[in-house]
Amino acid sequence: MSGLNLVLWVLLPYVSVTIFVVGHIWRYRHDQFGWTSRSTQLLENRLLRWGNPLFHYGALAAIGGHILGLLIPEQVTAAVGISESTYHVIAISAGTVAWVAVIAGLLILFYRRVMSPRVRATTTPVDLATYALLFVVIALGIWETFGINTLGTPYNYRVTVSVWFRGLFIFQPQPQLMASAPLIFQLHIITAFLLFALWPFSRLVHAWSIPLSYLGRAQILYRSYRGTASHPRSRTDPGRPDIRVETLDE
Repeated sequence: MSGLNLVLWVLLPYVSVTIFVVGHIWRYRHDQFGWTSRSTQLLENRLLRWGNPLFHYGALAAIGGHILGLLIPEQVTAAVGISESTYHVIAISAGTVAWVAVIAGLLILFYRRVMSPRVRATTTPVDLATYALLFVVIALGIWETFGINTLGTPYNYRVTVSVWFRGLFIFQPQPQLMASAPLIFQLHIITAFLLFALWPFSRLVHAWSIPLSYLGRAQILYRSYRGTASHPRSRTDPGRPDIRVETLDE
């Protein structure tokens, strides 16, 4: 086993995951105000309304497919009656829908960021690096799905790539499995881990900001009323009605 293979298939994954975890902790402790997607909806909404849901729903579907293919062993799907050929058809069909949605959404979002002057002004070098890695990861995934497993000779990554990936979690990686995988699968894995390393320092951190507290928070009512004899207008701004804020639990 060459030193390069050890670096790519043992060192790189663990370093990337370490940066991913430690980077998120550091970002949360030192940059909570920056822990946001830095929404540009107020700057441009027409393209965002189409690109945003396409990209996010497509990405969620693609992630679900990766979880099924990488984390669930081939023996498990066979045990529940799903043959390898059936799994291949399901993976290609679902993967096609996911990839079409995610690439369409990403193209719309990138076009919006480049062509809208106001959105372009808010773009940072980290944003450009994130877009570049996303494009590469998605393009390689599409190539795997259509160029190899659909139009070419199908490659059963579940007996090599998936086994190697699961071995990382129990600290028993088998780099020789990835070394034998086609180059396109190797590049897909490498760029994915580079994206993980960049994640904590990009706007992708908003993926973990789930507003669960909103589910139990009382609603807020905003009621405006004009001044009367008993409730005169504000002296600080006589031209505007006072605003009274009431909550349902008052």
